[in-house]
Amino acid sequence: MSDHTSNAEPPSDAVQSAGAQTPRPAAVEYVVVVKSDCPTCHLVVPALHQLADAGAPLRVHYQDDPAFLGDLDGVVDDTHLRVSYALRTETVPTIVRIEDGSEAARAVGWSRSDWEELTGVTDLAPGLKGWQPGCGSRSVEPGVAEALEVRYGDPGLRSRTVPVDEFRDEVEVCYDRGWTDGLPVTPPTPERILRMLAGTGRAGHEVVGLMPPDLVECTVEKVAINAVMAGCKPEYMPVLLAAIEAALQPDFTLHGLTCSTCFSGPIIIVNGPIARRIGMNSGLNALGQGNRANATIGRALNLVVRNVGGGRPGKIDRSTLGSPGKLGFAFAEDESDPEWQPLSVARGVPPGRSAVTLFQGDGVQGIMDQGSRTPEELTRSLAASLLAVGHTKHCEWARAVLVLAPEHYGIFSDAGWDRTRITSELHRACERPGADVVRGAHGIGEGVPESRRDERVPKFHPDGLLLVRAGGPAGLYSAILAGWPGHRARDESRPITREVIE
Repeated sequence: MSDHTSNAEPPSDAVQSAGAQTPRPAAVEYVVVVKSDCPTCHLVVPALHQLADAGAPLRVHYQDDPAFLGDLDGVVDDTHLRVSYALRTETVPTIVRIEDGSEAARAVGWSRSDWEELTGVTDLAPGLKGWQPGCGSRSVEPGVAEALEVRYGDPGLRSRTVPVDEFRDEVEVCYDRGWTDGLPVTPPTPERILRMLAGTGRAGHEVVGLMPPDLVECTVEKVAINAVMAGCKPEYMPVLLAAIEAALQPDFTLHGLTCSTCFSGPIIIVNGPIARRIGMNSGLNALGQGNRANATIGRALNLVVRNVGGGRPGKIDRSTLGSPGKLGFAFAEDESDPEWQPLSVARGVPPGRSAVTLFQGDGVQGIMDQGSRTPEELTRSLAASLLAVGHTKHCEWARAVLVLAPEHYGIFSDAGWDRTRITSELHRACERPGADVVRGAHGIGEGVPESRRDERVPKFHPDGLLLVRAGGPAGLYSAILAGWPGHRARDESRPITREVIE
């Protein structure tokens, strides 16, 4: 018969005796976390004294001032929150039963029945009411949780850490390393990165795509780092990630846009509930300064292109003049009129969903028409300004976004014109005789080939004009965002619309 001998170690809670295993009593202690700034923690002090008097092995960790605990034995300083973090304490008071170094049970807040069951001490604090909810632990306060994760845990960040001497200005370090767009950035500390990552359910190591022009892997963590530097809030992350995913679509041609000699950069137009929830501006000064979400979301996208993809001005970015919009350009569409079809819906996103549309565009070309009173007059007036996109004799050359402010839009809506009608009438009004736009006509060398002299030449391709509503109610103004000519072909570079996944 074979003799099989086990090599397994005996369990830690057992001892060998005369060939038999006799369980030994588990080593038990009770760990309590409290803070002075909590009425319930003050309430349970009599229960803590009763447990101590009963001989319970008690350790009471205080997060702030211990004075309210009186002369209680076993009081331990946890103002550094190391124990609170290790126990994943979310509410105080919390009492944890530890057996042989491992958690066996816990009770949160004050519940006489739970505390009695956990400690085995009956008739506990009879002078107290039976139940009282606790308060938030200091270890989960905003900003604290991330700091503790960095200090005591493993935050899981994979990006290279750049040490900074304590006497150096962190903002200046960012300048010295070329991480800025010319404006100061918020230094991306581990705590700030963790806080930013909390704005999305996606893992930090997830690869969003290859960021041109250097085709470097862009992870969610890298996006968060640049969002920190741009000044974003964590709740902006879903919009920013959707914008980056749109930018990485081949048809957006981000590489070409970044390397272009033109004025253009990515413009982010946001639709849906998330725009309102994060406070994006679609009204007064929507295309200007003053709104954190508008300013920082657009800026973060461009910082990602710069810092991850290597798209730096004067290097791979060869823009002859550039434009202020290349710092960052994002705004929300005004969806206050239920009769208006939002841009995202017109581009295939179901109604009620959040989405971003990424457009390759320039700065703002203003249109001031305070005299037109009919939709026909206003159409001709807007078309006259649209003809200047790129050049008055460029045709089917670039796209454009027409931003209709409320007073101009009101002229159309009062006449019952919807998005489809306005767009089709503008296309018609932008057609011109070929003889006016061929090369050399009117003494101008620019123009379309001579072979098109006898045609009616459209200014834009059929899908080359996008309409958006935005702006404040004071002023008969609208605006044109001229598009990047790209390869001057409809299908080689186009706007991209992508749903925001929260």
